[in-house]
Amino acid sequence: MSEQLLPGYFIRRGSSLERSLLLKFMQLTYQDLFPNQDFSHLEQTVKQYFSSDTPLWWVNEEDAESGRHGEAEINFPASPRPPSGSEVWTRQEPPRLQLPHRVPASSSPIACLWVGNAIDQVQGNRHAHIFVLYVAPEHRRRGIGTALMQYVENWAMQRGDRQIGLQVFQSNQPALNLYHRLGYQTQSLWMIKFLNAQK
Repeated sequence: MSEQLLPGYFIRRGSSLERSLLLKFMQLTYQDLFPNQDFSHLEQTVKQYFSSDTPLWWVNEEDAESGRHGEAEINFPASPRPPSGSEVWTRQEPPRLQLPHRVPASSSPIACLWVGNAIDQVQGNRHAHIFVLYVAPEHRRRGIGTALMQYVENWAMQRGDRQIGLQVFQSNQPALNLYHRLGYQTQSLWMIKFLNAQK
């Protein structure tokens, strides 16, 4: 089942049959930052980490011809929400709409969210870790990235996580701006040194 993420956009849970589509979106994510590189090696990452323990969500654009507006019905809660009494929202959240049908398979996703698990090395707590967050360029700056981050934060709180993590390239300023605006802070720095095999 899909549900409305934002007006005009619907989110649905991915399946293990969508491995090749996930790989495509991972490659698009990296090609945005490194356009001249070959990212075929990411297939190994998907093979190693994609499982029922690493949920995947897709965002599809609403099909104006499907007439979904008249078919939607409101159900509470339709999206992951924290337990009552612990909600902290900075703005009024609109109710999410649960749709009575699936998004057609022919409708290509315009955004992807893939989440794994990590262990906080200081506290020892399991927490969600965002592997991939990608929005197609023609759909950016419409609030989809923010809505996906709020969605995954709610999902993580619902399963008992007390934090959520991600990695971001320092050169990806739009993503850094989004994460800072949402309250993410740098906890550690991942450092690398390129080694010259010839001395």
